[in-house]
Amino acid sequence: MAEAWIIDAVRTPRGKGKKGTPERPGGALADTHPQELMATCLRAFEQRNDMDVNAVDDVVVGCVSQAGDQGACIGRSAVLLAGWPQEVSGVALNRFCGSGLQGVNYAVMGVMSGQQQLTVGGGVESMSRQPIGSDGASLDGNNPALRARYPMVPQGISADLIATMEGFGRDDVDAFAVSSQKKAGVAMADGRFANSVVPVVDADGNTVLGHDEFVRPDTTRESLAGLAPSFEAMGAYAPYDDGETFDQMALRTYPQISRLNHVHHAGNSSGIVDGAGAVLIASDDYALEHGLKPRARIRATATAGAEPVIMLTAPVPASRKALAKAGMQVGDIDLWEINEAFAVVPMKTMRELDIDPQRVNVNGGAIALGHPIGATGAMLVGTVLDELERRDRQTGLVTLCIGGGMGIATIVERI
Repeated sequence: MAEAWIIDAVRTPRGKGKKGTPERPGGALADTHPQELMATCLRAFEQRNDMDVNAVDDVVVGCVSQAGDQGACIGRSAVLLAGWPQEVSGVALNRFCGSGLQGVNYAVMGVMSGQQQLTVGGGVESMSRQPIGSDGASLDGNNPALRARYPMVPQGISADLIATMEGFGRDDVDAFAVSSQKKAGVAMADGRFANSVVPVVDADGNTVLGHDEFVRPDTTRESLAGLAPSFEAMGAYAPYDDGETFDQMALRTYPQISRLNHVHHAGNSSGIVDGAGAVLIASDDYALEHGLKPRARIRATATAGAEPVIMLTAPVPASRKALAKAGMQVGDIDLWEINEAFAVVPMKTMRELDIDPQRVNVNGGAIALGHPIGATGAMLVGTVLDELERRDRQTGLVTLCIGGGMGIATIVERI
């Protein structure tokens, strides 16, 4: 079986995912088409590497809200907009928040199988232009039969359910959020993202955004304490004719608790942002033959399912599965990137896997930087690889929770 080598990894900056109004400016990328965000990454590969773009076998792009600007197979559209040869194909996929990493992993699988030699995997999401729910779908597909089997609730309710069951209080999740902001602030001031971030420019070549826009390093526990829980009112809402609230749906599945402790809010949950990320993958034979210098190899990839009402716990089994495939233990991983969809997700993952917190999200995470849902997984591959190189360490594991009770994980090892 061929090895899959990472030749390069790039991402756009993350822009605030909101449109502007006459009273308040929007995010810097809100007027940039998501095809252009993805095309920016593709063009960067050509500029940064001595590569033959004609040899790219496929471009696999994760995207969650595949509607409007992000519909019509954005993977193919981005290839064409980037000016790549029309012979290069592209595809779009949706595995919710794991879509960007799944794009990378599918590109890896094509190479490791021997069916492809040079691929791109990545993801894109313009949350300002296509907000969550733009495709009109719900987690259960509006199917009462599935809902009767698994009464899936909004992810914020699931996050509060985990916090309640694990005993994480408001102070705990707020402290984690402040730490994420502080670490991201230090990383930005130190230029730790500079190697991977490529600026987004307009048609005249003017920079639209060259740095991450969402970070608030002056966040304190006192400032977060003034924020109301985001999902308390939602938990009291009854969405269906039977009159059962979202909280009651969760408690019906987990009757061992009497009530949900709603602890998550905008300050300790992932930020809504726009952005794209991509990873250039080559087989070992192709890279050696064509003079492409590898940065890392993929040791293992994995997905796993878990109970879909609590929904956000599957980074644990996905990580265990990837580690088992690689013949590794938790302690063998130098750096972890555990997506901060909500503060409780990395907190529970660290607790259950007994991970040293000093190895996790060392440059902050999605609470501080934002979570462009279809792109984040691909972005995190570059983030962990850059930091492994900076620290001269060897192995990193990227994992994300996924809607519907799934998790995804990828292990990279520097060459």
